[in-house]
Amino acid sequence: MSSPARARLLELFQKRALSFGRFKLASGKESNYYINSKKVLFNGEAVGLLGEILWELTKDLQIQAIGGLEVGAIPMATAAVLHYQQHGLPLEGFFVRKQAKVHGSQERIEGIIEPGFRVAVIDDVFTQGTSVLQAIAEVERRGASVVAVSCIVDRLEGARERLAPRYLYLPIFTIRDLGVEHQEP
Repeated sequence: MSSPARARLLELFQKRALSFGRFKLASGKESNYYINSKKVLFNGEAVGLLGEILWELTKDLQIQAIGGLEVGAIPMATAAVLHYQQHGLPLEGFFVRKQAKVHGSQERIEGIIEPGFRVAVIDDVFTQGTSVLQAIAEVERRGASVVAVSCIVDRLEGARERLAPRYLYLPIFTIRDLGVEHQEP
């Protein structure tokens, strides 16, 4: 997918989110680069672009909900549901807590997902796909069907191999699009 929105979002990620050095990732692995997407996802221009791109990726999938694991998926889901609304289509957003709250409803999913819903599960960065698989498991426990998974950046470290055999795999970028070849530190 090539579009002015995608090109501009890529530029924002390259300028604002990409750092080089020694970093420990959520997976426990070390990397010579880090993508801090929050430096982009809380920027008004980026959120608008992301909503447009997620709309383009998912509009033909007949989904009823979009979301994923906290924190990265929250602004992404918000951008998507707003863009759907601007096109006159309803879409529920949600996020999956890493751990259930100890008070209130004690649920892991915040938002509305009904049994039978067609759902796109999203996250900002995929490495091995472990985090997104946690979100997928919670969505499927609700009786919904995960029809697609998407991320802003695929680090090309195994997520595609774990996810693509089961789900429509829709990364917006790979780390190569950002001009990086992964190397161990």
